[in-house]
Amino acid sequence: MASLTFKGKTFVQNHHLAVKFHQLVPKKDKSLSKKVSLNDNLIIHGDNLIALKALLPIVGGKVKIVAIDPPYNTGTEHWVYNDNVNSPMMQEWFKKVVDRDDFTRHDKWLCMMMPRLKILKELMSRDGIIAVNIDDNEVFHLGKLMDEIFGEDNRLACAPWLAEPSGGKEKKGLRKGHGYVLIYHNGDDSNVSQEERSTGELDEKDKLGKFRKGRELSKWGAGSLREDRPDMWFPLRTPQGEEVYPIRNDGKEGRWRWGKKNPKIQAALENPDLLKWELRTFDDGVKYKGKSERWAPYEKIRDKKKSSGWSTWLDTYGFNADGTRLIKEIFGDKQFDTAKPLSLMEWLVSLHSDENAIVLDSFAGSGTTAHAVLSLNNDDEGNRRFILIECEEYADKITAERVRRVIKGVKKASDESLQKGLGGSFSFFELGNPIEMTSILEGKKLPNYIELARYIFYTATGEEFNPSKVKEKSGFIGESKDYEVYLFYKPDIEYLKSTALTLDMAKKLGEYKNKTRLVFAPSKYLDLNDSELIEAHGIKGIVYCQLPFEIYKLKG
Repeated sequence: MASLTFKGKTFVQNHHLAVKFHQLVPKKDKSLSKKVSLNDNLIIHGDNLIALKALLPIVGGKVKIVAIDPPYNTGTEHWVYNDNVNSPMMQEWFKKVVDRDDFTRHDKWLCMMMPRLKILKELMSRDGIIAVNIDDNEVFHLGKLMDEIFGEDNRLACAPWLAEPSGGKEKKGLRKGHGYVLIYHNGDDSNVSQEERSTGELDEKDKLGKFRKGRELSKWGAGSLREDRPDMWFPLRTPQGEEVYPIRNDGKEGRWRWGKKNPKIQAALENPDLLKWELRTFDDGVKYKGKSERWAPYEKIRDKKKSSGWSTWLDTYGFNADGTRLIKEIFGDKQFDTAKPLSLMEWLVSLHSDENAIVLDSFAGSGTTAHAVLSLNNDDEGNRRFILIECEEYADKITAERVRRVIKGVKKASDESLQKGLGGSFSFFELGNPIEMTSILEGKKLPNYIELARYIFYTATGEEFNPSKVKEKSGFIGESKDYEVYLFYKPDIEYLKSTALTLDMAKKLGEYKNKTRLVFAPSKYLDLNDSELIEAHGIKGIVYCQLPFEIYKLKG
């Protein structure tokens, strides 16, 4: 594969690894939620590279859709190169506006995009999809960069989008009335959604007429276990009255694709004959409650349609003017010049078939992506979550304010659902202090227990931190496949000066589960190399990790 070379590439290839983790500070007064939470829809105000890094311990490997609209680098946008890269050349670029006369503007743009795309890839699930809006100024550079980061074989499309139906505004040369959407998956394209297209193949018949067998009601793939969505574990009944739960082929308890409130589920609960029922065998050797078969309900499709791949000629998903018109409708005046049309963003969000997907937009602008998520949820009763990141000062007054109005309702809107309000909530966060284990934590601003636990658990295991698992009294902050992790810490200098891992503390860690037990504490008064002591007191598997001396060596 041909490689892309640009000035500064050597310095930014691994810059995303050097970006410090930062705390996310909740802002209740800017949120629209009963309880501000990182499990809510999120709007984050701050530098998007730093914010993306801060999200890794929270949703790393979980994002299903990334939909971004970065600067097109036209030379008239006045975007600023803001990454503090440790290089004399890059320092000359730092905090300076990139304009049309800048001979290195393409290099600077690629240097800005590369670390962001690399962290976005880490945040995405393996079946995740990324869609990037762009135009002629950078489409060729961006394509090679994304080939390099996501893999040429994972490119789904370079889809042309008709942005200006009149053909563009250029007064000479060729008029360019279209942009592009570069779409890639992250290694697994099995959950790319499909378009329902018309067909005459209704090959079965019941009392209500002809139909064809549709999708099974059980959820498959990632997130298909009962524990993933407990509210989607409930019985349906066969026409013979037998209760049927969503059991997977491997015998594990699964879940349905839809919840009880879904109209199709409601109808099936009242009339089981609305579904097609088939007996399916479990995997070889698998039984559930003594049975080797399970009832599997399928949709009955009665309209003459079938699924097929989406066309990537995007000429029916709205134009630039539609995005601007909707903004004016919501705010009463023109608040934003470059808003994407809602229908385009709805299509991009719906590219993933998971109706419970996490959707991330790190160049949030006017908040169209959040609007699209709320609109789709309103239409199909999905439970998608959005995460928006916006660095500009309008993050509250425009980005978040649009979402507030869309949730509550816009009385003068032409769309009836927007008049009533789409419902939902969001929590607003700003970037706080960096969390550094060696230099930043000098004690001037110690993080709270949960923030440090989140950082330590992620850096130790590379997995998502679950605050509900924390037992602060015993120091337990979570476990992964290979590790149990403990943290003895308080944001209090005297506690940190006086606390050490002792034999009594080690004995209280609980029963050894054949996992390495990582214990983070300021110091220790315990010889973990004394095998007789370890054996006598049953404290196997402990690895001591010292919290940085800078935390508790402070004066005074």
